[in-house]
Amino acid sequence: MAGKIDQRLAELKIELPKAAAPVANYVPAVATGNLVFISGQVTVWNGEFKYVGKLGRDFSVEDGQAAARLCGLNIIAQLKAALNGDLDRARRCVKLGVFVNSTEDFTDQPKIANGVSDLMVEVFGDAGKHARFAVGTNVLPLNVAVEVDAVFEVA
Repeated sequence: MAGKIDQRLAELKIELPKAAAPVANYVPAVATGNLVFISGQVTVWNGEFKYVGKLGRDFSVEDGQAAARLCGLNIIAQLKAALNGDLDRARRCVKLGVFVNSTEDFTDQPKIANGVSDLMVEVFGDAGKHARFAVGTNVLPLNVAVEVDAVFEVA
């Protein structure tokens, strides 16, 4: 039987990608105590990289928000894998770190971060409300537009 969060995803017609395997010497998630730390997730959908380029040059704010949302879908997929498929164990999204590959004059990083922030609230309700940071950087791995990491409190 699907849990409450899985039912919510179905109601919202949100499909999760397959949780990606790490490409270097790290793990996708670390659980310690009642926290799960999710490694930075990029703009990949089932192995296909999307949104490769910079905000302020290659992509609009709306594109950047979609890129951040895609990172969030990957975060939820990694969380689900870390929780052995039981997203109902997630008690709260504690913090998101949003990195935006942007030109030096681009200053809308917080607007880009809203793409992933809105997703967390959409999926987890009040438990999706979180602390966050959003920063611009001159480059991200594989030149993707956005990377997001996360911390969740779990039962």
